[in-house]
Amino acid sequence: MENIIIFGATGAIGSAIARQLKADGASLYLAGRNESELSSLASELGADHGICDAMDENSIAHVIEKAKENGPITGLIWAIGSILLKPLGKITGDDFQNTFYLNVTAAGLAIKQAAESLREGKGSVLLFSSVAATQGFTAHGAISAAKAGVEGLAVALATELAPDVRINVIAPSLSQSKMAAPLLSNEMMAKGIAQAHPLRRIGNAQDFAPLSAMLMDNQRSGWITGAVINVDGGRSSLRTKG
Repeated sequence: MENIIIFGATGAIGSAIARQLKADGASLYLAGRNESELSSLASELGADHGICDAMDENSIAHVIEKAKENGPITGLIWAIGSILLKPLGKITGDDFQNTFYLNVTAAGLAIKQAAESLREGKGSVLLFSSVAATQGFTAHGAISAAKAGVEGLAVALATELAPDVRINVIAPSLSQSKMAAPLLSNEMMAKGIAQAHPLRRIGNAQDFAPLSAMLMDNQRSGWITGAVINVDGGRSSLRTKG
């Protein structure tokens, strides 16, 4: 029986993945910081859950220990991230440190805490980067650096934990979420961003759920590790027709 932890389970992408995995028959442990949303999702899916502060190593460790009560961990999804958009002149040292910690350090610590159980469960880890890790966008200094760090973390740990544990990354472009809402609330801005993608639309959480579920499954993706997969409407590799 699969035993998969989803950190950031109440976010748009995290909850879509949780529903997909539940439909596929996985046993889930949901972690997040919003008690009411987490309880509601856990009740809907019949899943165990626990509050987690991603900036607190002890909180991460507690979630992993609770999840291990259901058996070896077969999957760990770090669907926690941030969108810090500041021009260079306004970025502070704390901005850099907090953004890197949330996206890279905390994810690395979660994998470290779960490593032994993941090895036992022949587990799969999924992290989330961004198209901004490889494409230059203004005001993205902190978040682009952090997301590039996610990709570096993934390939390093995929090497270290092979052959027992697979680690892969999905790199989205801007998608509908609570974090993206301030950018997409302006109709003209949202339309302009959509047109910058060859597929001419903003992403949504369901664009990531089936692939995420596949990457958790050793039967369907057992020879995929260390991969960064762009799910971005073509933005990272194609140019629009003008």
